[in-house]
Amino acid sequence: MSATIIDGKAFAANLRARIAGGVSDFRAKAGRAPGLAVVLVGEDPASAVYVRSKGKATREAGMQSIEHRLPADVAPDVLLALVADLNADPGIDGILVQLPLPPHIDAQAVIAAIDPDKDVDGFHPINAGRLATGLPGFVPCTPLGCVMLLKSIHSHLAGLEAVVVGRSNIVGKPMAQLLLAESCTVTIVHSRTRDAFAHVRQADIVVAAVGIPGMITGDWIKPGATVIDVGINRTEAGLVGDVDFASASQVAGAITPVPGGVGPMTIACLLRNTLVSAGRRENVAIDLDALDAPKDSAAC
Repeated sequence: MSATIIDGKAFAANLRARIAGGVSDFRAKAGRAPGLAVVLVGEDPASAVYVRSKGKATREAGMQSIEHRLPADVAPDVLLALVADLNADPGIDGILVQLPLPPHIDAQAVIAAIDPDKDVDGFHPINAGRLATGLPGFVPCTPLGCVMLLKSIHSHLAGLEAVVVGRSNIVGKPMAQLLLAESCTVTIVHSRTRDAFAHVRQADIVVAAVGIPGMITGDWIKPGATVIDVGINRTEAGLVGDVDFASASQVAGAITPVPGGVGPMTIACLLRNTLVSAGRRENVAIDLDALDAPKDSAAC
């Protein structure tokens, strides 16, 4: 058996094209482009590359991209003042402060300072609460992209056994909440879980987001399961996921590769959230069903 490969790069390109169409419609109705502001503190190489990619994708979608680069030793009050200015700017629909921040800055305080209605990263405690209680809000981009990829494989997620490996606030916890909202039966596996293998082995859906290269091997996977690998680990062999692709792909029914799986979906979903924010703020209707539904399968 060889798994169907879920092509996240192709799916993300399709999603970005739908977003660009939505942006064009928004501009015609609102008289301006949606605006996304990204704040980068310091010169972390990986963060700088990511910010450049976000800026490029934002402009390609027809949105306004605003970047603020601050030195690594910036005073916390200066960063918080910038966030306050962006909150008050009517041309800014989304605010993203790139993580990680330098050790002298309280990242949670900065996230909490962002207007929840401009928090397109979905990290604000109010948006986390909205997600947990089923209210409209912004969902973290990576879990949102994972659900879209899952829906490209499964016509219905209700009733499926799902295991999320990892319990971070950025991926693991919101991923579990999204799967619950789809009526999956959800288990979170973490560092203190007894017999993680047994939990993963029974899952119809496995979402790996633990940051350990190749932790989940083929013998962990239930035959025919769908495997979403969120891990991006830099090793001497190059980028690898949390799943051992070679062995897992011989057992799974469908699987995302690393790279080219979940990664491209994160930026696409960031643009999606920014467009949705702009629509809400300008009272311009955004057709979420048309925006989020895939026109083509992500599988190849």
